[in-house]
Amino acid sequence: MEMSGLLIEAFGRIPELVHLATNGLATAGLTYRPEPGANSIAWLVWHLSRVQDDHIAEIAGTNQLWADSSWANRTGVNRGVAETGYGDNPADVAALVPTSVEALVAYHNAVAEFTTQYLESVDASELDRIIDRSYDPPVSVGVRLVSVFSDNIQHAGQARYLRGMIERS
Repeated sequence: MEMSGLLIEAFGRIPELVHLATNGLATAGLTYRPEPGANSIAWLVWHLSRVQDDHIAEIAGTNQLWADSSWANRTGVNRGVAETGYGDNPADVAALVPTSVEALVAYHNAVAEFTTQYLESVDASELDRIIDRSYDPPVSVGVRLVSVFSDNIQHAGQARYLRGMIERS
């Protein structure tokens, strides 16, 4: 298997988890938080999608999908292009109420498609390309992709856990 195929396979697992966590949920389920400081499914899906959009766009040297204001309008999430959810406090999480599950998942699906298109061109030299020299050692594309995948798969798993809590209540 080529490197791009392996990465496409790995990143392709994230939408599956997102769909399982969100399918058929109404706003109450999307925004359910087991306690005031906890994240909601809506916030987790928005955050993991924003991180992937932000980081893949940086790597690919393109604009983020979220830079098109239609995504904020469509999802009802009025957050700027520089905001990915890092550093959000409980009030920020509670305030994230998408217009619908369909709009939130549509944004995630668009990001996943954008990521797949980029990954189709990835080879060993691309993975070795340094993109951030502010760290010691400097961060390569490969290291950043692993970081994004790790963050995304953890948050998708958290969303699935919350879905299980909702289904059992």
